[in-house]
Amino acid sequence: MPRIIDIIDHTNVGDDEFAWREPQGGSGDFRMGSQVIVGESQAAVFVRGGQALDVLRTGRHTLSVANLPILSGLIGLATSGRTPFTADVYFINLKDMPQVTWGTSTPIVMETPGKGLGVVLLITHGVIDIGVDDPMLFIKQYAVGKDRVGMNHIKDRVQAMLLGALAEIIGKSGAQSIPDANNVMDDLEGAALVKLNEKFQAMGLRIKAFEANPFTAKNVPLDELRNYVSLDLWERVQRLQIAETAAGNPGVGGAAVGAGLGMGVGQMLGATLNPEQAALQQQNQMLMQQMMMNMLQKQQGEAAPSAAPAATANPQTKEEIQAMLDSLDMKLANGEISEAVYNRLVEKWTQRLSSM
Repeated sequence: MPRIIDIIDHTNVGDDEFAWREPQGGSGDFRMGSQVIVGESQAAVFVRGGQALDVLRTGRHTLSVANLPILSGLIGLATSGRTPFTADVYFINLKDMPQVTWGTSTPIVMETPGKGLGVVLLITHGVIDIGVDDPMLFIKQYAVGKDRVGMNHIKDRVQAMLLGALAEIIGKSGAQSIPDANNVMDDLEGAALVKLNEKFQAMGLRIKAFEANPFTAKNVPLDELRNYVSLDLWERVQRLQIAETAAGNPGVGGAAVGAGLGMGVGQMLGATLNPEQAALQQQNQMLMQQMMMNMLQKQQGEAAPSAAPAATANPQTKEEIQAMLDSLDMKLANGEISEAVYNRLVEKWTQRLSSM
């Protein structure tokens, strides 16, 4: 004969406990007429076959078709039926858990167009007061099949949801500096808390208090930045760095190195792109090379008064021939002539220069 549980309750609620199953070892045997005692700030949810069915709120409940309509319909009991049935009863703690710590284990990426590299990694930490808002939703997502659910079981997801919501709110706010982001954060600690709760309601949870320290910037090496930003943003950061490096080097060699680095980065990243992205990357490379050529031509133009005589189509003097040879080096570096043509012309004009 199965052991019938005539009275069931859960009074020893843990400080970090969200849900507790009775009995702990698996499904219990009940019958209509059994009693379930639900304490203050508790709810009891009946689960059968992995399906959450009926919710009982605070009070002493004698099980009947009236208060278990879904379960009774499922097992087909009459109003006065005494046939035993198996089910799990989950007691949900509805009290808020205060001072739950959180922090930016992964920085929040904020774009800052026109400032520095165009992106800042925001970090902060704080505390929240969190609790179960909808027992049925919470049970379905987190508790079915588990003996107990505590804060430690869901904290990672709570933090991920919190940081995702913060990143979305900051992105939509238009903030482009750390002071801007901190102003948004101040608002979140007040009336805009509802924006966070919109995200957590889908989990059956609520946030009643939100506190955070001011944002600061996380400084990382450029290579590590790639771990936090999207591919498109990473490419923009790379192009900006290449342009700034080339602009900071007044020599012709510096511009040429900058152009070469741009091509190398494009090829490296392009290896992971689909055909459409690869075409866009190729276009970006061409634009980058054109920018470098413009900078190179500007630098050459500024150096013209003190430079050697310009190359002519048919050089006659030693100075004109030397200028022609110098121009061939630049044309080869810029891809204007092939290596075979370069070698042939260098040989021709070197011989002419030696014979003069």
